[in-house]
Amino acid sequence: MKKILLRSLVILALACACALGIFWAMGRPGFWEHQIAAFEKADRLNPPKVGVIVFTGSSSIRFWDTLANDMKPLDVINRGFGGSQIAQVNQYASRIVLPYRPRAVVLYAGDNDLSFPWLKAPEQVTGDFKQFVEIIHAELPDTWIYYVSIKPSLLRWGNWQKFKKTNELIAEYIRTQPRVQFIDVDAAMLNGQGKPRPELFRKDGLHMNAQGYAVWTGIIKPVLLSRFANRN
Repeated sequence: MKKILLRSLVILALACACALGIFWAMGRPGFWEHQIAAFEKADRLNPPKVGVIVFTGSSSIRFWDTLANDMKPLDVINRGFGGSQIAQVNQYASRIVLPYRPRAVVLYAGDNDLSFPWLKAPEQVTGDFKQFVEIIHAELPDTWIYYVSIKPSLLRWGNWQKFKKTNELIAEYIRTQPRVQFIDVDAAMLNGQGKPRPELFRKDGLHMNAQGYAVWTGIIKPVLLSRFANRN
């Protein structure tokens, strides 16, 4: 019995070490290079139109497989990658945002930044978002930037107060900026008891399913259409 217990503990320790190793690697500057290079290859084979609306950020964008259809008649392109943080989106913006000279950029990121093992402070994440705005508007001052609020989720509900604080700080900053808008998805993702709606998530309790993306579409699409409906 002791041998079985010891073997189980060893396996668990190895699994934890492996997970931590992956997380550590995800924070390294070149970790996402293969995904960014894949985007560039796709652009060479099928160049997107200049002036598209770029959706970028972390896995909530990456896994939005129905994005192009959901946003019709708007012309959009998905440039979300992995478990990225805002700082990593900043790092690659010159390759996955600026080349398209988009009329708008929709960013969802910050969820990973605030969670284990990164555990950044709300102020640091807000600073990273400020840098994102500076990067985009330094070259494309007429481009609109939309920030989708950090969502409540089942898996990361323990971080919700940090998420809310970050959303508040970013929204406060956005109110001082031209051509930047905050899109709040939080209220629609909470139930009557103020908790995340389970039916919106995959089994992992973090990533959204089709119902979750339908909620996002119902909020984000009207905002974009109100400004860009007649500019296709």
